[in-house]
Order: sequence, then structure tokens, then C-alpha cells
Amino acid sequence: MTEGKTTAIAKYLDFAISKQASDVHISVGIPAMVRIDGKLNAIPEAPILTPDQVVEIITAFVPEELMITLKQRREVDFSFGYQSMRFRSNVYYQKGYLSASLRLLPKEIPTFQSLGLPPILEKFTEHNQGFVILTGPTGSGKSTTLAAIIDKINTEKRKHIVTIEDPIEYVFDHKKSIISQREIGSDTNSYARALRSALREDLDVVLIGEMRDLETIEAALTLAETGHLVFATLHTNSAAQTADRIVNVFPQHSQQQIASQLASVLLGVVSQRLVPKINGGRVLAAEIMIADQAVKSLIRDGKNFQIPNVIQTSAAEGMISLDKVLAEYVSRGDITLEDALNYSLDPKTFKMMVY
Repeated sequence: MTEGKTTAIAKYLDFAISKQASDVHISVGIPAMVRIDGKLNAIPEAPILTPDQVVEIITAFVPEELMITLKQRREVDFSFGYQSMRFRSNVYYQKGYLSASLRLLPKEIPTFQSLGLPPILEKFTEHNQGFVILTGPTGSGKSTTLAAIIDKINTEKRKHIVTIEDPIEYVFDHKKSIISQREIGSDTNSYARALRSALREDLDVVLIGEMRDLETIEAALTLAETGHLVFATLHTNSAAQTADRIVNVFPQHSQQQIASQLASVLLGVVSQRLVPKINGGRVLAAEIMIADQAVKSLIRDGKNFQIPNVIQTSAAEGMISLDKVLAEYVSRGDITLEDALNYSLDPKTFKMMVY
């Protein structure tokens, strides 16, 4: 951050770190805000920000060259380190004024154990080829889960891992593996171009920060089909919706072929949420679908609406529905029934599990 301009932003970031906030918001006409356990709160004693104050705060942490890009494009994504954290930042204009949203990310890569990830997810790291998709709304911890998965491979296997991100979030050290981290904008122009290039980079594993369009999804499927292990995120709410989204993004005449291609390479889908705990903090709730022969047949035949039934009846294979996880948290007294219903995919079925 720029020397001499850091006082206000440093105060806000220090407060966010001390309260284990997930996000910081800087905007004209309100005090600086933080999101703690999913809820927005004003930082105590923070003043209502004027346009000049917001400009001063933002120029303290946005590199000079990115300020030029910001003025041209009216928005910019980047990340930076401060204290024990990294901050994934989006700076943008609204109503002609600058604003910023900053997501907090620990510099230390989290482990499976520290995140409370289901042990079945470790099996995904043992494959040499295939496609694993993490889904869920913004702020549900997808990037953090992926970081734990990638670091486990990095620690235990001799692989070339390529990450393609916008922006780079967790920074990995080379361990047993080689890790090449590419950022959209500074290292490559697009996800699709970076994925095409990856085929010539002798890679074993690729992490795709977000599948946004047909080109990216098509390239991801091709990589998985050609002997690579692919991890990616998608903004969907369930495993069944994920299969639909991937197939339906393609023209109708090619959807049957894409469904067959997806069925042949898919290893599993993890759809996760971070749910507020009764005593503070949040707990991970994840639906897990393993792409067994039954699931592959449903995807191939376009019967994705039947996938939830397979998940509910396949606990022996490690599958679990989101509603079942939520019901277990309610029964243990970890989360409220009201919050569980808010996150439930099928409230009617969920109520039957609880009562």
C-alpha cells in the first residue's frame, strides 16, 4: 500500500482481520462496512465517507498502473497482501463514485482438517484424470476448499499444477509439485486462451477459478478428456443444476454430445454453503455427488432431475445431500432451524428429516 496514505484503510483492514470478517466494503455515503458471519456491520466509529475520502482510501491500496486501467474500464480485479491475510479486491464505479469490495483470504493455505471438509473429498486428489466441480453462491468458500485440495496434491504428489484465476487468491509455494499460477489480465487474456495454452505446458492438474462461458467449459472438458485432472468452480446451487448448466450453455444440436462427454469425465460435484452457527462463526455444509455409473447414465440420458434421488440413496459411496447435512447440524444444535430452512434445497423434504 502507498506510504503515507495507509492510515484509514489499515485501520479498517486491521479491524476486519481481528473480527475474522469475510469482506470489507468501501463506498460513498456510508461508513466502512464489514461482513461478519454473513451479516454486514458498520465498523465502529468509522465516519460516513465522502467522495474525496473514498478516493484517498482506494488509492492507498490500488497500484498506480491499475488506477489507469480502472479509469479506462471502470472496474478492476486484483489481490494484495496485508498482515497475515491476502485481500481479493474489486474496485468499481457506482453512480460516478469509486467503491471497493475486499474479500479476506488467509495467506496460509488451509488444510482439510482445519476447514472441516468431508474426508471423501480427499479421494478426488488421488485421480490422474477427470473433472471435479465446486459450486455454490458467492462467499460460500469454494476458493478456500479448492486451495486445500490443490495444496494436498502439491504436498503429496510430483505434478505440474497450473491455476488460472481472476485474480490470484491463495499463493502456493512449490513443494513436491511445480505450481504455475496465472492471473487473468496480467499473465493471460482469458480463461479460454489460458486453457488452450495449458495443453502445451506439460501440465497434470489445472484449477480454473471460474467457468464463465461456453469456451471455458468446452476447454475444461477437453482437458479432462485428454488425461488431465481438472478442478473448477461454477455458480450453481446443486449437483443436478450443475449438470444442466454445463449442457445447456451449448447449442441444442450439440447438447447430447456434451452430456456424453461430461458423463465420461466427471468425478464429482461438491455444492457448498457457509451457514451461521448459533454461537458465532460459520460451519461448512456440503452436498457431495460422486459420479458413479448411475449418475453418469442419468447425465448421458438427460435425466438430471433424478440425481437428487441417487444422492439420497448412495450414502455408502460417500454421497450426501445438503438437506441431510443441514438436518444433522440442527439436531446437534449447531445452527438454527430458520437458517437451515433458508439454505435448504428442498424445504418440504428437509422438514421431514428434522421432525
